[in-house]
Amino acid sequence: MPVEFLGIAATNDGTETTPRSGAAFDKEYTLRLARAHEDHDWDRVLFAYASGAPDPAPAAAHIASRLDRLQILLAHRPNVSHPTFAAKTFATLDRISDGRLTVHFITGGNDHEQGREGDTLTKDERYARTREYIRIVKKIWTTHEPFDHEGDHYRFHDFVSEVFPVQQPRPNVSFGGSSPAAYAAGGAEADIYCLWGEPLARTAEQIRAVKDAARAAGRTDVPRIQVAFRPIIAPTEELAWEKAHRTVGDIREQGEAAPRRRHRPRGPHAVPQNTGSQRLIAIAEAGELYDRALWTPTAAATGGAGNSNALVGTPETVAQALLDYYDLGVDILSARGYALLDDAIDFGRYVIPLVREEVAKRDAEHDAERAAGRAVGVPTAPAAANG
Repeated sequence: MPVEFLGIAATNDGTETTPRSGAAFDKEYTLRLARAHEDHDWDRVLFAYASGAPDPAPAAAHIASRLDRLQILLAHRPNVSHPTFAAKTFATLDRISDGRLTVHFITGGNDHEQGREGDTLTKDERYARTREYIRIVKKIWTTHEPFDHEGDHYRFHDFVSEVFPVQQPRPNVSFGGSSPAAYAAGGAEADIYCLWGEPLARTAEQIRAVKDAARAAGRTDVPRIQVAFRPIIAPTEELAWEKAHRTVGDIREQGEAAPRRRHRPRGPHAVPQNTGSQRLIAIAEAGELYDRALWTPTAAATGGAGNSNALVGTPETVAQALLDYYDLGVDILSARGYALLDDAIDFGRYVIPLVREEVAKRDAEHDAERAAGRAVGVPTAPAAANG
């Protein structure tokens, strides 16, 4: 199966290791970073969402109108706008990008962060709202006659949009989470299900949970799987590990200097509310190094904040680690370094070609095996990665 690479479309150069050098929305830097991804064979970039951050939709439009190939993953929280408005925004952006949009719906795992923009629902209520929201957006994208909606969270009458996506029947919907409620919602509604990088065995368990949820919802297909990492690469293993330990030191120093930049509880007894971060902390407490190259101190240093487990090593080591996840059925690999621009270029130059070459080789071997099986009349089993 094809493999795709997702990078980050940051609107400034600040990261967990360095404060930003300019405005929160630096349009020149935003374009330069996106162009670096397009020039180095990345497939798409994520425009993330945070309560006080620049609005990702116009930032994405800024990039879409200037680049020709790079696809866009737009993060969106249902609490910030009515679904009729959001559906039109997404359709317009799909038009601007000539059909390069995927929308990532965020339910929200932190009550304090949600409350910053007036969202007072409980976690279970938020998941129910997100499912209703996604269904409405999908219907607006594909319905050319006025319709009414009477739901638990939204009610409107006689609505029809005049703008429709380029993509038919609609753009893809992306979703993430590590709780049973997340699996149920995303398994039912998502085209792409997003996970944070965990050890291989635990990732395999999550993939099974997503597929089980999709089948329980009556689907005959299952979501594609995306997994996210923070790669730390260098020409030698020794240099990569020196860089990794230096990175953790910088994360800790920056976290102490600017604690409010982390949308998470502070203090020795603070525990994040979302299941994904709780899982990352538990994994870090159980060990620092897993499988081929998964390293957890970066996640521990941020309190399990977001995509924070690293893959450490040479480009060859990191590529092989990513292929281990591909073998589990992961066909979208998300990666984001700590020096955003330089790391996007290095990863594109030195890691992406290795992974693509090996995936093409494996796919060709599998196709040959299937062809040979058909020639002798022997049924061939589907590849494990597609199961």
